[in-house]
Amino acid sequence: MASGRSSSLCSIWVIVLLLGFTGSSSAQLSTNFYSKSCPKVFDAVKSVVQSAVNKEKRMGASLLRLHFHDCFVNGCDGSLLLDDTSSFTGEKTAGPNNNSVRGFEVVDKIKSQVEKTCPGVVSCADILAIAARDSVKILGGPSWNVKLGRRDSKTASLAAANSGVIPPPTSTLSQLKTRFQAVGLNERDLVALSGAHTIGKARCTSFRARIYNETNIDASFAKARKSQCPSTVGSGDNNLAPFDVQTPDTFDTAYFKNLINQKGLLHSDQILYNNGGSTDSLVKTYSGSANTFNSDFAKAMIKMGDNKPLTGSNGEIRLNCRRPN
Repeated sequence: MASGRSSSLCSIWVIVLLLGFTGSSSAQLSTNFYSKSCPKVFDAVKSVVQSAVNKEKRMGASLLRLHFHDCFVNGCDGSLLLDDTSSFTGEKTAGPNNNSVRGFEVVDKIKSQVEKTCPGVVSCADILAIAARDSVKILGGPSWNVKLGRRDSKTASLAAANSGVIPPPTSTLSQLKTRFQAVGLNERDLVALSGAHTIGKARCTSFRARIYNETNIDASFAKARKSQCPSTVGSGDNNLAPFDVQTPDTFDTAYFKNLINQKGLLHSDQILYNNGGSTDSLVKTYSGSANTFNSDFAKAMIKMGDNKPLTGSNGEIRLNCRRPN
């Protein structure tokens, strides 16, 4: 009798341990998450990203930005990709995103390619993480092993996207630190990730106040920007300028050199190097060492990708990135 009880107790503990193990492992992202369920996922994603960037270099920056803006609002859950429905208004029309984030059609193409390879397996949130890495690598930046296993949200929140969690271009250094800390990123991560502005473009509305009102700006740089960005609000608002005029389509350290020369396009760029601020030394370090910048950028991207993912039985694997199943 005692033996039988002992045996049954042992069996129960084995089950408990197994359940506990399953629960903890499902809550962890890993670089080999799809190694058996979808081993060709990386090839499928990269083929579409490569084609899109070949057609338009700026698309690399746009795909990278989608991952940023997704992760900063309620975690890396693919919520940014959802179109409005009768039950919720999505994040696409939020202030930081409206007429700004782009590349959704490319994500659709990636998802279609991935679904052909392994139907119903890979999440849209993971697709954003892989596409961001591929975009950086294709444009000359570092590569890193992307942690995977995120699941997709079933809803999105316009209010959350409008709540200030995505740092606006007018941010002070203190505000930038606070917003990055809220998603588990420190000052070094902040400066490294800001280096993503070595590629891509910004709209006149984002830098008008800086080029007309600020004094810590190179005069010739400001003059060149003013030619495409009139001072009158409503005039030329959507005109674009590259963050980095030197090598706008190459992921390099020119962004940091520009800051030292007071050629940061956004207020939130130049504030990283400004009269003895706490981040000045990091900007100098990155401007002189591509290896250090690339290494820190990759580490920071991995950390950002760890922000509150849905895992295990939470969320779903969307079949169409634009709508819940």
